Amino acid sequence: MNDEKSKHYSASGYDLSPLPAVVYERRARDLTPEERRVLLAAGTETPFCGGLLDEHGVGTFICRLCALPLFRSQDKFESGTGWPSFTQPIDPDHVARVMDTSHGMTRTEIRCARCQSHLGHVFPDGPPPSGERHCVNSVSLRFMPDGAQSDGEDEEA
Repeated sequence: MNDEKSKHYSASGYDLSPLPAVVYERRARDLTPEERRVLLAAGTETPFCGGLLDEHGVGTFICRLCALPLFRSQDKFESGTGWPSFTQPIDPDHVARVMDTSHGMTRTEIRCARCQSHLGHVFPDGPPPSGERHCVNSVSLRFMPDGAQSDGEDEEA
């Protein structure tokens, strides 16, 4: 059982403590095969096919598995790469960076800092203010329009 003293919070006040095993396992079981391949096995969805590529509403993009807020809609931009791209995360503490040497190249993989789900990669060729392009798989995210009610997934962690 996690008590408040063992929890880890981001600078913006979100709990980054790992999900309880039973919650993680249930949520992972509820993923589609494509979501499992991308989030849990660091796969990549086909470019220009993701459901959030053309999402232009005002709101927040949250982790598909644990519902941690990751990116704001105002930080999304059209990169022409075929995947949703963002200049910066909501909070740098929410996105973990890991060196990825797969496919004969060195890249920086990005993962959800709470559940370690694979999001995509970050590249140094984005627009201001960060100069970064967080290239994210649509299946790694859910879009929550501003003012929408949460489905409660983030409250059970």
